[in-house]
Amino acid sequence: MTTVLEVRDLEVAFDTRHGRLKAIDGISLTIAAGEILGVVGESGAGKSLTGSAVIGLLEPPGRVTGGEIRLAGQRIDDLPAAQMRALRGREIGAIFQDPLTSLNPLLRVGDQIVETIRTHLPMSDRAARAKALELLVAVGIPAAETRIDHYPHQFSGGMRQRVVIALALCAGPKLIIADEPTTALDVSIQAQITGLLKRLCREHRTAVMLVTHDMGVIAETADRVAVMYAGRVVEIGPVDDVIHRPRHPYSVGLMASIPSVRARAAVLRQIDGAMPRLDAMPSGCAFHPRCPQRMPRCMAERPALGADGVSRAACFLTLEAVNA
Repeated sequence: MTTVLEVRDLEVAFDTRHGRLKAIDGISLTIAAGEILGVVGESGAGKSLTGSAVIGLLEPPGRVTGGEIRLAGQRIDDLPAAQMRALRGREIGAIFQDPLTSLNPLLRVGDQIVETIRTHLPMSDRAARAKALELLVAVGIPAAETRIDHYPHQFSGGMRQRVVIALALCAGPKLIIADEPTTALDVSIQAQITGLLKRLCREHRTAVMLVTHDMGVIAETADRVAVMYAGRVVEIGPVDDVIHRPRHPYSVGLMASIPSVRARAAVLRQIDGAMPRLDAMPSGCAFHPRCPQRMPRCMAERPALGADGVSRAACFLTLEAVNA
């Protein structure tokens, strides 16, 4: 398959008066055309920061301090700001958690889509409006011929998110960064949005990075999943493999914390402790203070991502099992 996004040894840091704090520490991942890669982990793991780095929307003083980001083979992390702005929308689309932050409340949704299309594609106003209408129909807006002239406040939360997806798709991007796109929606609307993302991804052969903390969304939507912890990828592999046969103790804890509809439990399982602060990152494996299976080696050495079948996990237990 054609690789659309390649992130290689990415580092993101924040320069503060107390020194440099590394928030993303050498992550590598790829996404192919038509593939949805789920990126999951606790708050503070670096999921959204990774998506912001890819799309070039890091808030100062955050900046890329190492590694490379390539889109369809072209390096984009070192592009001038003007070139990166041209790339966003045309080559990379974005879907954010709150659709109201992506839509101008003073403009009709059709006008916003038309403006975005004409910014990136050589189209007349009439052709752009026809394409906007086509996109609203594609994302499931009922009575699109009428709704195209409505304002954002006239749409429900789920319908607004569909409009945002239409905006993200309007220039035919190669990649979409979807950052918690279903968090603000109820469960039934979540299912509709995730189903829509899957269908559009397949039809348009768009690569999608789906950032979320919701393993249910990942299970229903993603082809592969990258589990992040403390700015590092600790496990990556096919979604079914990671959910049902997790290799890293953190992944095991995440999966065990999901309540089952088949079995009753008096107490929900949890991972003891909390994510380490950027200015108090432990040596060795960052998860070792919370890991029930830690060994002396974990406290001194940082494990690399090792292969175990089609999945890879950054854990000495997995590496020893593979080499045994």
